[in-house]
Amino acid sequence: MYTFDLDDFELAPAGPGLRVSFPLHSATGTASTATVLFELDPGAELNVHTDSAEELLIIVQGTAEARVGDEVGRLERHQVALVPPMAPHGLRNIGDDVLRVLGTFSASTVVSTFEQPFEEGGPQVLVIGAPVVYD
Repeated sequence: MYTFDLDDFELAPAGPGLRVSFPLHSATGTASTATVLFELDPGAELNVHTDSAEELLIIVQGTAEARVGDEVGRLERHQVALVPPMAPHGLRNIGDDVLRVLGTFSASTVVSTFEQPFEEGGPQVLVIGAPVVYD
């Protein structure tokens, strides 16, 4: 059994105001799912990107402005958004507190392609479940 605690997980800095972890994926032994946990400081954004697998975004804490395709909407604590595979999407923290999000994917290995890297010289393509791929 694989477990992790949403209130007690370690996140690594991944860009300005963004911290992230990938607790479950193919490299940890999952067969058909992967997860991402991330935090955004107030005003910070998760840049627009596409994922090769369907994703559920679950708001654990805070308030986000979410973009999925051409739609923009507000997500609050305990709300869930469905992101179809390859749909451009991103999040921005529009609240006063840290935004905490759990993402679950319908595949154990996921390719994420960002319109812009998190920071200069950083990767634009990430593979969850495999080593980071640099352009």
